[in-house]
Amino acid sequence: MCQSSALQGPELHSGKWLQFPQLALRRRLGQLSCMSRPALKLRSWPLTILYYLLPFGALKPLTRVRWRPVSRVSLYKSVPTRLLSRAWGRLNNVELPTWLRKPVLSLYIWTFGVNMKEAAVEDLHHYRNLSEFFRRKLKPQARPVCDLHSVISPSDGKILSFGQVKNCEVEQVKGITYSLESFLGPPANHENHQKNPTSCCDSFQRQLVTKDTNELFHCVIYLAPGDYHCFHSPTDWKVSHRRHFPGALMSVNPGVARWIKELFCHNERVVLSGYWKHGFFSLTAVGAQNVGSIRIYFDQKLQTNSPQYSKGSYNDFSFATSKNHEGIPMRKGEHLGEFNLGSTIVLIFEAPKDFNFYLKPGQKIRFGEALGSI
Repeated sequence: MCQSSALQGPELHSGKWLQFPQLALRRRLGQLSCMSRPALKLRSWPLTILYYLLPFGALKPLTRVRWRPVSRVSLYKSVPTRLLSRAWGRLNNVELPTWLRKPVLSLYIWTFGVNMKEAAVEDLHHYRNLSEFFRRKLKPQARPVCDLHSVISPSDGKILSFGQVKNCEVEQVKGITYSLESFLGPPANHENHQKNPTSCCDSFQRQLVTKDTNELFHCVIYLAPGDYHCFHSPTDWKVSHRRHFPGALMSVNPGVARWIKELFCHNERVVLSGYWKHGFFSLTAVGAQNVGSIRIYFDQKLQTNSPQYSKGSYNDFSFATSKNHEGIPMRKGEHLGEFNLGSTIVLIFEAPKDFNFYLKPGQKIRFGEALGSI
């Protein structure tokens, strides 16, 4: 039988502002020192939440009796973000009384720095709910499309990372990478998947590149809540395939992206893939917390953030039909889809080795501005 000696003498008056009676606490927690190793890893969610919220390390003395809090990442992953996002989506669709629209939307505009002079409709009374305001359209002249460069920004946002894809890894934010194959999923054409049985990762990247003189490039754009939430075609290309990954809806804020490894592979996303004049081209719309829906204008069958959620699964749909052998043609700057609130767009495409980006990490960019060219 295990025993613990009571605190005596000066230990009772050590001057610390908070002391726990360790013997009593051990008994309360089931005499942890006598338990097996799995039992020692007691993880109480309420205590964990208090551990991170209370100031001055108020619950730190609990660690003396071998209690360990759940990690912040595990705690955050356990939050029902999909359910909360659906609830937020329903709240956003609630029609506001006319007299309440201007105060509510004005507060949002002030909080996130929205420039309403660019909006097609500046009158706030026009927007019946928050969802309509999030999906507001811009004046035609507000975003001129750059014709001189081959790839333009598909949306407003902040450049998180860009460059050449190396070793089948894509940069999430500076210094944090994720697997290209986990992000895009296996090739839609399984026959091509079996052709090059070299190294697993290297083989997947090579399958996407159609010419030996080309390389694979990527660009990640983060849309903040105050940004214009529609996204457009970044170049002239044909969309032949859509893959929808149901998944988590964690925040894609750059701070969280540095914190959670392979965040973009965990979150719900819609991958549009096809071809442009230089080969493979893809645009992925990544869902985020409170982003209840990702809408693709020409894809009426797509339903995101559905209650039916199977972790690790994905749904494929082909746009190549008997009438449209190569898929749906998209012109540079053409409307492609929209988010609710804000999220991230990831471009992964094939281009000649001399392709150059005209970007700086962390810079703000607007739809229609140049991303890069040959």
